[in-house]
Amino acid sequence: MGSVPAVEVRILDERIRQWGLPDYHSAMAAGVDLFACLENDLQLAPQTPAVLVPSGIAIHIADPHVAAIIVPRSGLGHRQGLVMGNLVGVIDADYTGPVLISVWNRSEPGSKPIVIKPGDRIAQLIFVPIVRPLFAIVSEFSNDTMRGSGGFGSTGHTASARKTS
Repeated sequence: MGSVPAVEVRILDERIRQWGLPDYHSAMAAGVDLFACLENDLQLAPQTPAVLVPSGIAIHIADPHVAAIIVPRSGLGHRQGLVMGNLVGVIDADYTGPVLISVWNRSEPGSKPIVIKPGDRIAQLIFVPIVRPLFAIVSEFSNDTMRGSGGFGSTGHTASARKTS
């Protein structure tokens, strides 16, 4: 595997130093935890608009072939309904501002609110490779495919349709 990029991290909230600097908590962990850097508890009622929660850090990736994504922590999303308000947050390599976490309570109306306390681990930051292809404008594609322009749900139908004809 190639060289591992260095990502600069600025601490914006000193509480991060006691809660935990960005780190992988197992040898094969894919993401680092992001903490809720709140002054007070935050109650998220079900189905209300998403709220931005500061993570207490800013990062600078500086490599156009790497991006970071913010995703929910699996247990919080599954058990409590806490998910990302934008589903997945993308941090480009040239962004250097604060990392904010968009949180949303997807639970059914009438369910109890989710309470986020200062220092709670509420999301994960995952770094992913980025491919930046060159675009070639064409009037027709150079190769035809079995699927072609079949659209949503069309995979597998072309082959089975051909078998029955």
